[in-house]
Amino acid sequence: MEERAQSTISLLDIQFNDYTLPELLAAVREGVGARDRRIIANHNLHSLFLFHRNLRLREFYRLVHSSHIDGMPLVWIARKYGYDVSRDRRITYVDFSPPLLEMANQEHWRIFYIGSRPEACVAGTEAVRVRYPGIKWEATNGYFDMTRTGAANQDLVRRIRKFAPDILMVGMGMPRQEQWIAENHADIEVGVILPCGAAIDYIAGAVPTPPRWAGRMGLEWLFRLFAEPRRLASRYLIEPWYVIGLLLRDRLKRVAAPK
Repeated sequence: MEERAQSTISLLDIQFNDYTLPELLAAVREGVGARDRRIIANHNLHSLFLFHRNLRLREFYRLVHSSHIDGMPLVWIARKYGYDVSRDRRITYVDFSPPLLEMANQEHWRIFYIGSRPEACVAGTEAVRVRYPGIKWEATNGYFDMTRTGAANQDLVRRIRKFAPDILMVGMGMPRQEQWIAENHADIEVGVILPCGAAIDYIAGAVPTPPRWAGRMGLEWLFRLFAEPRRLASRYLIEPWYVIGLLLRDRLKRVAAPK
């Protein structure tokens, strides 16, 4: 079977790749083999909002090797910009984590995870070790002083270097996880770095898993909003209006541009 040419989508100053799930897994495998601190990130409506308002996040995305689609709104927006993008290109960590961990289990990879509340980190670690015994897994929660030169952060970097992971998963929420990666990735020997949000929280059962039909229909945000209204109200009810403004301004600019 002929390998599909990889497409890069550019819109509103961001770029992302139209990976299918098998292609994203292959990209991780390639990065583990290259062992070159390869950052495989993601983009969704929240990252688009923050990208235009947060200089550090823009600096982070200049470091990434590739980004996958993590939100149906980006699929819809890409279509409006003329890209032929199907909904199977949307890959969240709810869908990505199980096959990623199964692949790591078969390959006996080493994974270091940073993030989540202490209790969720412990529960997620126990769940991973039971379900995927072939993975060499180490983890620490995301509640620490991120000051790059501070004692807590330096101790963590030394711990990661000693563990020598194939994959480093950083799940501290956007943009905190991206800021930490940008500031520390050069000091760590690792194959692939994955900013992964609440990935371990779902595995631990600390956050309800949205039904997969909701994700395919672009309604996962509603399920998550009901599950965590305080944390996500601004993200899902206010931020999209800013993005709509970006789209309208970009539309007017393109209409006014000389032909």
